[in-house]
Amino acid sequence: MGLISPVYSQTADSTVQVGTVAGSAGVTHNGISLIPSFSLEQPAAIFNLSLTRGRFSLEPEFTFSWEGKPWYALFWLRYRLPEAGRFRMGLGTHLGLNYISARWPGNRNPRDVILTERYLVGELSPSYALTNRISVGSYMLFARGFDVGNNQLTRFVTLNTVVSDIPLAGKYRLTVVPQVYYLKLYGDRGFYATSSFTVRRPGSPLSLSSLVNKVIRTEIDGSRSFLWNLTLTYSFGKREVVRPFPVPAVPVRGAD
Repeated sequence: MGLISPVYSQTADSTVQVGTVAGSAGVTHNGISLIPSFSLEQPAAIFNLSLTRGRFSLEPEFTFSWEGKPWYALFWLRYRLPEAGRFRMGLGTHLGLNYISARWPGNRNPRDVILTERYLVGELSPSYALTNRISVGSYMLFARGFDVGNNQLTRFVTLNTVVSDIPLAGKYRLTVVPQVYYLKLYGDRGFYATSSFTVRRPGSPLSLSSLVNKVIRTEIDGSRSFLWNLTLTYSFGKREVVRPFPVPAVPVRGAD
């Protein structure tokens, strides 16, 4: 999501600009998880919001099946370290809620219910810009659940390359992000390759993206050999968040 830096100055109507807000809403024929070896295996809707101030951001994400059932909800808090030349580093943490459909036996009346699994997650995202359009980096995610059956540490580590702003016909631009990653889940390990492709036209709020994921070698149950999807996204935002001056500004930024 594109974000702009806030400007901190008193305006004529006695307000002070605190930050920015941006977001997106997308629909896909196959919802794929943050860890792309897992999917909903049905259409999904994805909603993202980013509230930004300075180097901090609050970035909630909500996903639902096409039937309206919740899939997962993430509440990210992120911080971008000051850039050191071409090197960049991001830190983040979130509370994750994963929703699972289950059959509740009851006494005499079995019924379908939705159970919630809770996770605490941390992330590191170092990158190095080779040119204005090409960067290389890594993404490291560590998660631990709070509930029985999911309280082991999950490790997700990627090596990636970002190639952006590739010119196409009709002023369209392509961004390609190939990755290889390692996943350790409940003691089992797996190696995978994944790539995302995003096409957009500058000035348009719409973009079309696809993600493909392929198993290289895995011991993890539930990993599909090959996954892919198409997603249509509408992006909005870059609106200023304001509070009456001189109220102190509070720092806010913008699986299966």
